[in-house]
Amino acid sequence: MHRNRSLMLSAGLLAFCLSETLYSADLKSIVEMPDASKILKKDKLAPPKKYVMPKECIITDPLAIARGEYIFHNLNGKKAKSKPPKGLAKFVIAGGKKKPKQYGNCVACHNIEGAKGGGNIGPDLHNYKKHFIDTGVRTYEYVYQQIADPRVHNPNTHMTVNLTTGLFTPREICDITSYVVSEKK
Repeated sequence: MHRNRSLMLSAGLLAFCLSETLYSADLKSIVEMPDASKILKKDKLAPPKKYVMPKECIITDPLAIARGEYIFHNLNGKKAKSKPPKGLAKFVIAGGKKKPKQYGNCVACHNIEGAKGGGNIGPDLHNYKKHFIDTGVRTYEYVYQQIADPRVHNPNTHMTVNLTTGLFTPREICDITSYVVSEKK
């Protein structure tokens, strides 16, 4: 019994010494420790930016509305549900490689006419034109800005910053705006 107790104490002392050695060792030689400040700086968003809706942003153009609807309801080209309308593609060439085109997947947070699995995180966009544009509560320019960089109107938003980050082009923001404010059947 005494011998087993001595072995247990010796094993415990050995474990303690090993753990002290590991804790006192310079772990930088075996553990990757990136400079977090560089990562945070790289990932930091540019400040909110006010945009002016382009004059050629045709709100009633059926093709623009179709492109906006496609962007609104799809996440990316690889998983897109149907053939994209003229002016959109499922894949793009980036860095010499074919990659799925990133779309909005706005329906993940917003509900709108025809939405399948429409979200309930962001505002409901049903009858947006009737409730907001026709009443004068909102303008086309407001909707364009909200999609481009919503932080201008709400600094604490969780909505995707689409134009400032380069996720979408001004024309794609026009297309999404056109869809949101369009009359839907």
